[in-house]
Order: sequence, then structure tokens, then C-alpha cells
Amino acid sequence: MTAYAIGVMNVHDTAWQQAYGAAMPALIGKHGGKVLAKAPAQALEGAAAAPDVVVLIAFPTADHARAWYDDPDHAPLKQLRRSGADLELLLVDAPA
Repeated sequence: MTAYAIGVMNVHDTAWQQAYGAAMPALIGKHGGKVLAKAPAQALEGAAAAPDVVVLIAFPTADHARAWYDDPDHAPLKQLRRSGADLELLLVDAPA
């Protein structure tokens, strides 16, 4: 069953983005993932401020998504991202 990793990010320093952006697509692909959307968000309802970027990544299963997140190659990329952005990351299974 398809699972979606949904990232909501606010960026406070862009120095990390080039190295991160160069490495992340291959890591996502290694686990069967595909980026479906990556763009600034637009608020439609509610009072919360829209984040700088929302990322939607599809994986074949939740296990694939967890393997991507827990991959040892992901650890240095997480640290790099954390140096310049705050991320909330959710995992959601698609309905059967």
C-alpha cells in the first residue's frame, strides 16, 4: 500500500540546500520513493502561518519510507538540514 512522507519545513539558512539537494534524490530513489510535490505552501483555511516549503514523497509502503528515514546514509543529511531548517515530517498510509 502506498505511503506518503509529508514534510513541512521552514528555512532559516540556505547554506545546506545545495549539498542536501544533490544527495537526497538518489537516497529517496534507493527506497522506491518519488517526490510528488515540493513547493511553497498556500494557506486555504485556518490561522496557522503557511510553511516555507511542503514536500510530498510517495513510497511503495510505509516500510520503504521508514527504511529511507532510518538509512545510515540519511543521518548526515538530516544533520545538514537541521543546520538551516526546521522540519515536521509525517508518514501517512494511503487508503486501501
